[in-house]
Amino acid sequence: MVELAERIMTELAEEVMNGYRIKRGDDLSIFLSADLTELCEGANKIREHYHGNKADLCAIINGRSGKCSEDCKFCAQSGHHKTGIAEYDFLDEDIILEDCKKHEEEGVHRYSIVTAGRALKGRELARAISAYRKMKERCSIGLCASHGLLTEEDYIALKEAGVTRYHENIETSRRNFRNICTTHTYEDKIYCIRLAKKAGLEVCSGGIIGMGENWEDRLDMAVSLSELEVDSIPINALMPIKGTPLEDLPSVPAEDILRTIAIFRYINPEADIRLAAGRAIMENSGEKAFLSGANATITGNMLTTSGNNIQQDIAMLKNLGFDLST
Repeated sequence: MVELAERIMTELAEEVMNGYRIKRGDDLSIFLSADLTELCEGANKIREHYHGNKADLCAIINGRSGKCSEDCKFCAQSGHHKTGIAEYDFLDEDIILEDCKKHEEEGVHRYSIVTAGRALKGRELARAISAYRKMKERCSIGLCASHGLLTEEDYIALKEAGVTRYHENIETSRRNFRNICTTHTYEDKIYCIRLAKKAGLEVCSGGIIGMGENWEDRLDMAVSLSELEVDSIPINALMPIKGTPLEDLPSVPAEDILRTIAIFRYINPEADIRLAAGRAIMENSGEKAFLSGANATITGNMLTTSGNNIQQDIAMLKNLGFDLST
């Protein structure tokens, strides 16, 4: 076992840049005791080494809303909760196409349809595939998809329609997952991530902090995503939604979000670390996170909480020295 606790963060960052990979079984306690400034500076160096100053912006559309059969405690979309969320079936594909074009024109790099429910099936999946084909034909933006726990054949069909990346959050650690959701399992998530990769899709998978987990759960999530070799890791801070079981939880301190971002960069040096929900908790929409290991973000209007204005995000990232060219 590598004795990480004996190393200062700058040395560890250098080793990561030289090819060392932190793994399960290493002593990860150094990440919890390290000075936050030093931790973030090391993470920023790792980000610069593997990604230069390229930043990645993605946007999503809520393609089908509400009435979800799953009982995820954080989610406004669940039919088990009373949140007042709008409920509608799969959107008309022309609405999706126009929204995609608008985001491409504004400078967003990736665009995804996100749908509520355990899995998009039958006629609605066929409509989604048709929408992806149209976007592939008429736009040059990267296409992502988030439609729940699909089959291998479904992932192949999405890829053939032009989708390049599939989103499937693991949400938290294996240990803590059962405290967050009981209608599907952590193993279901892992199985579908592997199916998506087998179909030739890149994978975007991360989770949410602030759901009652401890730091060991966050470290476990970071290591698990490294083992899965995912391409993009969205990190969300819980924004408690009235009507969900987690509505009374306190907000995550901004310092904890920064520490989490930095830790995930050390453990997943080559992945996009994507700042997602919770940016409103942080000063200047999470500006410090982009100097602490993050190189990507979700922008525009998010599902159930407001995102940041796209042009404001572009201006902020350019001011920090990021390159947003495609």
